[in-house]
Amino acid sequence: MAADPVSWLVIERGWKVVGSDGEEIGHVDEVVGDSGADIFNGLSISRGLLSSQRYVAAERVKSIVEGCVELDLPAEAAEQLGKYEQPAPSEEILPPDRET
Repeated sequence: MAADPVSWLVIERGWKVVGSDGEEIGHVDEVVGDSGADIFNGLSISRGLLSSQRYVAAERVKSIVEGCVELDLPAEAAEQLGKYEQPAPSEEILPPDRET
């Protein structure tokens, strides 16, 4: 029996990230979004101690169940994900219509 889907708001660091083929890609390192506005941008995932963090856009997330995030791409394709670059703490990200 499959687990019930959960909101992106309950994703925690350390949750397993798997590809569409069921192969493990890594683990959630950070959830990127604005919980106050319920805007999910994506995830920073870690593939191991010596590898750099990778960024997964929200559009690539196929399903979220307790303890696991499934992507819409196979594990092999995850190698092509871009590196995650955390915004500077003072940087405010505004929607395009509010940028000056």
